[in-house]
Amino acid sequence: MLRLPALRRNLLMRQNSTVASKQLSLPRLPVPDLRKTLDRYLRSIEPFLLEDEAHGGLPFDTSYSLRAKWADEFATGVGKLCQERLLALDRASPNNWLDDNFWMNKAYLEWRAPLLVNSNWWLAFHDDERIPSLAKEAKDGITPWQVRRAAWLVHRVLCFKDRLDRQELYPDTTRTGIWLRASTAKMFNVARIPKPMCDILSKPPSTSNPDAQKIYIMVHNWCYAIPVYHPATSPSKLVDVQEIETRIRSAVVDAEQRLAAGEKAVPVGALTADDRDKWAQNLQHLLTLSPQNQRTHRIICQSLLGLSLDGTSPTFSPTGQESLTSHLLAIRATNANVANRIFDKAHTVIVDPSTRAGASGEHSPCDALVPSIVDEWALVDGLDSSSFRVAEPLPFEPAVPEQSHWERLDWDVDDKIKSECINALARADAIIANSDPNAYCFQEYGTDWIKDTLKQSPDAYIQMVLQLAYYKTRGEFTAIYETALTRMFKRGRTETIRSFTRQSRAWVLSMLDGDVSQQTRRNLLHNALHAHSTLMREATSGRGIDRHLLGLKLMLRPLSGEQSALLDDELFQRSQTWRLSTSGLSAGNYFRGTGFGATYEDGYGINYMAAPDMIKFGIESKVSSPRTSTEGLKDAIFEALANMRTLCLTTNAHTASEHAQVSSHL
Repeated sequence: MLRLPALRRNLLMRQNSTVASKQLSLPRLPVPDLRKTLDRYLRSIEPFLLEDEAHGGLPFDTSYSLRAKWADEFATGVGKLCQERLLALDRASPNNWLDDNFWMNKAYLEWRAPLLVNSNWWLAFHDDERIPSLAKEAKDGITPWQVRRAAWLVHRVLCFKDRLDRQELYPDTTRTGIWLRASTAKMFNVARIPKPMCDILSKPPSTSNPDAQKIYIMVHNWCYAIPVYHPATSPSKLVDVQEIETRIRSAVVDAEQRLAAGEKAVPVGALTADDRDKWAQNLQHLLTLSPQNQRTHRIICQSLLGLSLDGTSPTFSPTGQESLTSHLLAIRATNANVANRIFDKAHTVIVDPSTRAGASGEHSPCDALVPSIVDEWALVDGLDSSSFRVAEPLPFEPAVPEQSHWERLDWDVDDKIKSECINALARADAIIANSDPNAYCFQEYGTDWIKDTLKQSPDAYIQMVLQLAYYKTRGEFTAIYETALTRMFKRGRTETIRSFTRQSRAWVLSMLDGDVSQQTRRNLLHNALHAHSTLMREATSGRGIDRHLLGLKLMLRPLSGEQSALLDDELFQRSQTWRLSTSGLSAGNYFRGTGFGATYEDGYGINYMAAPDMIKFGIESKVSSPRTSTEGLKDAIFEALANMRTLCLTTNAHTASEHAQVSSHL
């Protein structure tokens, strides 16, 4: 789980630090030792081999001995060559062997699947208590309070960016400061650009570039550019929130007048939700149609961030699970607003007529934890009416808006693009219809009880919850992906925690075996939690295995006849088939819910936010799979949380007296 305890404690504090003359430098991400990676890999496949044996496959010892033999051959043969090549690549890399060379492409940019649901993350914000209740009842049409909250959120997000750049928050004298500043820089002024076979990221513009000082907004599927910095100042100074509101209002009035006159936007935004190769073809065609299209796309890519003002609020009840569900669906995208997004953008703030808000973003520039930190800071202070000329925003004026501080970013289209937009909308609707995301809040206990009473890692505990819930709903185990940060290293990003272990398997099976005592189950849980915490330490300290195995495989030269029985083994792939893809954010005090798509059609994407007194789960699965159910897994998770608490309250901590019984289950 991506935990930043110090960051969470201090994020809301105002810090003014003098930057030391010599900045702290981070160590390079190491190339792990080959033999240790192979040994850890063998350890990671043990539960799969035990499962195979239990279901009529080869005996564990036979299967394990074969893989150990392949690992030895790899270590002394072609694997040794691959390791040497990887070390040479690292020496030639300015930052590290992974990020400089292949991680971005292999993890993100080579994927051809649509970004909608499959890759983009989403966050639903809590409502702003300072906004009148009456304003939150709006259902249709752009509203003045919607614009005001949008202006406030954009201003707050950019205030965080500026303070971080000035090193008033987390200066470069701290490791957290180095990581946060470098990571946050990647979520602004950037977008993913579709290309055949492999996408690219747009090149960040210089800070003096006027386009770098703009945001773009989507309203009624039209796009507008709005400058939000004073161009004559050096460094550029953010305009005040009142002026941002005024500029957004002017663009909205223009869009409203166009709509009233019978004009309708061509839904080009839907093309960004399409298959990446299809979008690459259509973008190339768009760029050849006119210089205006080239300018529109350039500004979208180079702008600070996106703002989507949705024109409808899906039917929802003001409170309860139904409200949360509809909010989450609207932020992820619905049939009504899918064309009011640019899915390529790294960070988009989204506000609907009722002032419900959230954010979504393209995953490749930085992981979702980074924008969640920025957005959480933006949400800490609710809307301050004293920052505006009038306490309550006035209705939109029908007069022709003054155009000095906004610009239409229209697309010149032909019949081909119009047709492609219709087709893209249909494909996006199918993706949306097949996606079943929701968020749930378990409120019986949270991290305080896990840490204070059990003296255990909340993250490890939640991972055991997920494994127990999955097994109870599926009757089988799966490979589990959990994200870990390698932020202590220069340009470090993520590593995999392989949560399914021999110890976790033994504990899950014991929970469904009526002949196993409660105390034995407790001891097995202790072992599983300890094993998981060990894996987390290894992953965050540069000793994980999945990135290293990827690098080794990419160093292999099959055209020269190089091959490896270990890497060609079906179990090698099966152990990376993540039907449970999981990740954790902060406590999420300012978020109603979050989520991302399942990696596999019959799997789950699960995000969780563990607070002192509650745990929130964001779950996504596919409607088309008869083997998954978002609601069903939630019920199993809540049941597992209750059962585990009962287990821990009715037994003693790990005892040596039952060591023999515990060992027999392993």
